[in-house]
Amino acid sequence: MIRLILFNLLLFGACGYALVKGTRDARIVAIVCVIANFASLAARGPAATSYSSVQTGVMVIDLATFAAFTAVALTSDRFWPLWISGLQLTTSMGHLMKGMHSDLLPLAYAAALRFWSYPILLILAVAVWRHCQRHREPRPVTPA
Repeated sequence: MIRLILFNLLLFGACGYALVKGTRDARIVAIVCVIANFASLAARGPAATSYSSVQTGVMVIDLATFAAFTAVALTSDRFWPLWISGLQLTTSMGHLMKGMHSDLLPLAYAAALRFWSYPILLILAVAVWRHCQRHREPRPVTPA
């Protein structure tokens, strides 16, 4: 329960910050993150068996999220979208691992899908913060 609260605080904090203060790229990534989060919740199977087999709906959402992040990365003049796209690719590869090795422990599959969401949101927040730092009004120089 605490993990869920912390994730939602990070999700809405980072995405809200990006929507208010971020560039076009940051706003797109934030919107994709929020939509993918709610779509994944809706697509996930019953709790008891949700990671015992490949979650096709979640896989489609993860691949669409990867495509959106990659599109942002290819059109951006910043480096941080490449990191986000790469981390989402790592998440998407979790589905491939489960498909190739059906005996993969459900906990390992769940961890492969969930873990990289945290660094993605942290990178988004740091990118927006750095953008704000770069575009602050310059301080006037006072003569000595």
